[in-house]
Amino acid sequence: MANIKSAKKRIKVIDRKTARNRRVKGHLKAILKSFDAALEAGDMATAKELLVKAEKKLNQAAAKNVLHKNAASRKVSRLNKRFNKANA
Repeated sequence: MANIKSAKKRIKVIDRKTARNRRVKGHLKAILKSFDAALEAGDMATAKELLVKAEKKLNQAAAKNVLHKNAASRKVSRLNKRFNKANA
C-alpha cells in the first residue's frame, strides 16, 4: 500500500478510470452481441440500427481513450464488412 499522499490519490484515480473503462467495454460488448444476434437472425433493419449505434459507441470510446482509435476504426470496418456481406 502506498504511503505518500500523491500515490494514494493516483490509486483512487486509477480505480475510477478502471471502473469507467469496464463499464464502457461491457456496454460495447452487449451492443456487439445484439448486432451479431440480429445478423444471425437475418433481421437487417435491426442490424442496421445496431450497426449505427455500435459505430457511434466505438468512436466515443476511442475519443475517451478507452479504446485505441485504430482499434475502434478496425472494429467498425469489420462490422460494416460483415453487414454488407450478409446484406448482399
